[in-house]
Amino acid sequence: MIHSMTAYARTEVKADWGNASWEIRSVNQRYLETYLRLPEQFRSLEPMLRDRLRKRLARGKVEVNLRFELADNASDTLQMNEKLAGQLIEKAQQLHTMAGIGQLNLVELMRWPGVLAADERDMDAIGKELLAKFDETVDAFLEARGSEGTALEKMINERLDGVTEQATFVRGRMPEIMDWQRQKLNDRLEEVRETLDSARIEQEMILLAQKMDVAEEVDRLDAHVAETRKILKKGGACGRRLDFMMQEFNRESNTLASKSISTDITNAAVELKVLIEQMREQIQNIE
Repeated sequence: MIHSMTAYARTEVKADWGNASWEIRSVNQRYLETYLRLPEQFRSLEPMLRDRLRKRLARGKVEVNLRFELADNASDTLQMNEKLAGQLIEKAQQLHTMAGIGQLNLVELMRWPGVLAADERDMDAIGKELLAKFDETVDAFLEARGSEGTALEKMINERLDGVTEQATFVRGRMPEIMDWQRQKLNDRLEEVRETLDSARIEQEMILLAQKMDVAEEVDRLDAHVAETRKILKKGGACGRRLDFMMQEFNRESNTLASKSISTDITNAAVELKVLIEQMREQIQNIE
């Protein structure tokens, strides 16, 4: 299975101590970049969270957000930093006196980092619960990535079918086009054949035929289709390999266009470029 780098997952925790929720979202990125937003009391979890993400993800810009709220009945487990609270009250009263407006909001004061803290033993237990829920969130996140990856794989396979169709069309048209071009050249040369060296004419005809022959390019297109399908089937973190294959597809379509002597072949080359660009755009989102 392949995975998209674009996904979102959210899980909630409801317990005696309160409520919490994890959110994980990601977009495409060349490498793995993780951004964590955690409440101050859970900063110690950051190294473990990053390690767990590195073990399960290869690429993408990943943002993790933890929302945490203690229940009212958990207040008896809280401890107050009286010194810090006193300093905050003193400064708030000074500002009130200087400005002559506003009033002291005790709820906001309690939310100030470090004013209230739960018992360390309780916070350790809460942290373990949150880590377990984080693992569940990552599972849901990877499932979302896989679901999106399945849709991308389907789209790419459809475009590969289109590439095969165009290659088959070109291969079928080339004998007729080559005969037409050869007859056209023979007709033009017939008028001046007596004044030209026959060996030189034959040599030029061979060179021209080689320049027009796109059999090698068409064969390579088929080989690239087979290799791309193989990469998709293998799955895993294959975005970079698929991107390389798109470069190979582009190289063959450009050569095909440069050798074209027919409107049909030119149109096929243009259609190939459209199909390849559509695949390339979506491959940018594959891990």
